[in-house]
Amino acid sequence: MLDMFDRDEDIEIRPSRKLGARVEGAFLAPSNHFVTRAVTGLDLTFQGIEGDIHAGHTRRSGGREPWYPRGTELRNERQLSLVAPDELARIARAMGIAQVRPEWIGANLLISEVANFSMLPAGTMMFFKGGVTLKIDGQNVPCRIAGRSIAEHARMPDHEAGSLLFPKVARRLRGLVAWVEKPGRIEVGEQISVRLPEQWIYRA
Repeated sequence: MLDMFDRDEDIEIRPSRKLGARVEGAFLAPSNHFVTRAVTGLDLTFQGIEGDIHAGHTRRSGGREPWYPRGTELRNERQLSLVAPDELARIARAMGIAQVRPEWIGANLLISEVANFSMLPAGTMMFFKGGVTLKIDGQNVPCRIAGRSIAEHARMPDHEAGSLLFPKVARRLRGLVAWVEKPGRIEVGEQISVRLPEQWIYRA
């Protein structure tokens, strides 16, 4: 019989912890396009952001889920897109442009005061002071669609080159996707308690 105590000694387990964060910006996408616009706050239901293109209990699969036929109906764990200002600045420098704005890549929330924001693990919970709770599903993988949007908005001379460059330089910097665990309203400037779960590397 496997001795679980011996096995635990072979696996490094990082304890859960709490961090503080702040909402620097809030953004809403129209129902027909992923580019967002700045707003003073977001009204959230269990379907996500009211009126946002990514709202819904379910979504359709795409290129991120090659194990399903494209268009398969799935649970919507990608209700919100979250990014960090320092990581957007790193992407901009790598692309040789002045800035990458959250709106250009369809972000809903700009979150500050968390180092290595895109590396927060799946299962991290974000408790907003106003009462909303979001749960992180995982990293948002950069794609050419967002890259083309950046190239167009930044007026890069070669839009196709920009669309190809973004996925290369933005990996693990493009932010996170999350879903609504507890609905309510999020306001710009609001404080957040970020709670990381226990972490470990699984080894068979």
